[in-house]
Parts: sequence; C-alpha cells; structure tokens
Amino acid sequence: MVDLTQVIVAFLTLVFSLVSVYLIPFLKTKVSGEQLETIKFWVNIAVEAAEMIYVGKGKGAEKKAYVEKYLSEKGFRLDTREIDSLIEAAVLELKIATKKKEEA
Repeated sequence: MVDLTQVIVAFLTLVFSLVSVYLIPFLKTKVSGEQLETIKFWVNIAVEAAEMIYVGKGKGAEKKAYVEKYLSEKGFRLDTREIDSLIEAAVLELKIATKKKEEA
C-alpha cells in the first residue's frame, strides 16, 4: 500500500500558501475599496448639506469645518490630506452637477 500522507501534506501546504499570498491581499483591497466608497458617499452628503446650510461666498472654512465634524461624528478617521482631497472632489462633482442642471 502506498502512503500518500506526504503528498497530501505537500498539497495542503501549497494551497494554504497560495491563499495567504493571493487571496488575503485581494480581500484586504476589496474591503478597503468598499470602505473608500462608503467614505466618499458620506463626504458627498456632508458637502451637499454644508452647501445648503452655509449659503454664500466666503464661507469655505465654515463648510469645511462642518464636513470634518460630520465625518468625525460618523466615525471616519482620516488624515487631513485625504479629507481635503475627498472634500475637493465632492465639491467639484457638486459644482458640475449644479452647472448641468442650470444649463438644462
């Protein structure tokens, strides 16, 4: 009778190695991507709310402070550079959407 124990152990070692090398990093990027989409969603909501609350020019600092406070209350902890980038992107999207509505 042939002992297949060594072959099975080698195969399982290979499978677990492949899982740890490819699947785990893939899942981590997938979760991070989903988290980023969630953060973008809430940033857009906060920016739109800030635009409605603080109407007029020259209130950018107040709007930004509102958005940062809102995100903090939602539990998002990002560094200021990341927050600034997300806020600027959301503001740009809002301006483009508003311009398209005005042209229609």
